[in-house]
Amino acid sequence: MAGTVEGDHVDVVGMWVTADGHIRQELLPDGRYDEARGERRSAYTGRYTVTGSHLDYVDDTGFTATGDIRDGVLYHEHLVLYREQTSS
Repeated sequence: MAGTVEGDHVDVVGMWVTADGHIRQELLPDGRYDEARGERRSAYTGRYTVTGSHLDYVDDTGFTATGDIRDGVLYHEHLVLYREQTSS
């Protein structure tokens, strides 16, 4: 769940999406991410690390970015992403 702290890190694993669903960023448990944009699957892939509620991203091409979880919302550079809720 967003906001759940494991040790000293926020649990970020799962699918994060923009409100319009255009951008979908999957944060995988192995420290990798896969981001889709519209119909373009795997538009960006790379690795991420979590320190507290802060994320550092390194794209497979070497591009870097950051993000922060605040109140269960992922603020990734200029994007605002929400954890996708799974059906039970």
